[in-house]
Amino acid sequence: MRKITLFLYIIILAGFCSCLSYYQRNIKFNQAFENAQYPEAEKILTKDKKAENRKNKLLYWLNMGVVNSLQGKYKESNDYFEKAFQFTEEFHFKVTQEALGLLINPNFVDYKGEDFEVLLIHYYKAINYIFLDDKESALVECRRTYNGLNKLNDKYKSDNRFKRDAFMYTIMGLIFQSNGEFNDAFVSYRNAYDTYKDDYARFFSSSVPLQLKKDLLRTAAKAGMPDMVDFYEKEFGLKYDPTEYNNDKGELILFWNNGLGPVKAEWSINFTIVRGQGGQVNFVNNDLNLSFPFILTNNSSSNNNLSDLEFIRVAFPKYVERPLLFNSAEITYNGTTAQLYPAQDLNAIAFKSLKDRMLVDFGKALLRVASKKAAEYQARKENPYAGAALGVLGAISEKADTRNWMTIPHTIYYTRMQLPVSCKAISMNISGDQSKTFDIAIKISKGKTTFVSTNTPNFKSQYQYY
Repeated sequence: MRKITLFLYIIILAGFCSCLSYYQRNIKFNQAFENAQYPEAEKILTKDKKAENRKNKLLYWLNMGVVNSLQGKYKESNDYFEKAFQFTEEFHFKVTQEALGLLINPNFVDYKGEDFEVLLIHYYKAINYIFLDDKESALVECRRTYNGLNKLNDKYKSDNRFKRDAFMYTIMGLIFQSNGEFNDAFVSYRNAYDTYKDDYARFFSSSVPLQLKKDLLRTAAKAGMPDMVDFYEKEFGLKYDPTEYNNDKGELILFWNNGLGPVKAEWSINFTIVRGQGGQVNFVNNDLNLSFPFILTNNSSSNNNLSDLEFIRVAFPKYVERPLLFNSAEITYNGTTAQLYPAQDLNAIAFKSLKDRMLVDFGKALLRVASKKAAEYQARKENPYAGAALGVLGAISEKADTRNWMTIPHTIYYTRMQLPVSCKAISMNISGDQSKTFDIAIKISKGKTTFVSTNTPNFKSQYQYY
């Protein structure tokens, strides 16, 4: 009877330890979204009646927020994003889940989101509020971003981490400028410029968007700061010309969500166990020049057993890029052209985020595997069947956490363009490995700023990496 019970226990837990990645487990939704079938994608999500009670509830809310926003349902979208934000604010590990995450794999724990994913909630909410013509609420979301960044500053002391968001500073500047609050706009643009120049150039090899430089000069002039105009003209090698701006026209701010962010997949490393002194064992991989110590308590009866091990396999998450199909774009109207500038490379931010916490992930994964093995060999002493069961379970349950927010863009671009009130549509030309042109309907008002967003989820789909 004991043998049968152990066997059933393994079968039940093995069912929870699927070899499929999170992408593969949600393949129908992902394919619908990648094909821009947003109503169908929403329908697939809605069919899961227990989604808000699962360990992936955060990703459910985030994905519902995106698909609703892309269908123009901005209020509904923000309702989902607010649920997601409140969850991240109130998140705390549950003891039972945390134990299962340590003893089996991290997929048994509620997904709490990557740091940059939590910050990105505010971008989507801010844009939604702009489209709802509620700029004050949009600014609140921008400020929420900086509360989040302050938390990161307290959480991470290293200057090599992503702690300042140039794009959100830029959005704040755009909103302030559209409201005629030129002093606040100038301050926001200056913060954006400093962050692009210092952090983004160092971390992501990003350049400062030309549009940001133009807007910084313009708001400095409008705010009555001739010294700042002179300083930044020399800094940028540009000349501010107030005659370029026609008060009889309106302005368009266009955001382009290009491509799709990376997918989390799994990779594994084989480690050799090297016995140390005083109950210490070292997990060593000479090919990658890795060595991690693991201290066993002196009273652990499994010390010798664990030290006798030779090889173990440890699973870790990794990001895989979905390469851009398009990498440049411009908008045109009656012979006038405006180039779109990359402002936020979310793909690069995701890779950096994972790299920054790699050592922490290694430590957690090795502790998980060591705990499994110690438990297995202790069980073998008392019951060979129990030990064998734990050994099989340990092997089949060694999985990385491959959950991530996969409906975000690869890179966000933007531009500004002056247009007459008679303009009803602009032409957008995008190019890269392929090219296409399409029209975007707009409504321009004299002396006002119109915000528009367009989305192209295309990527080089011949890359099969899931």
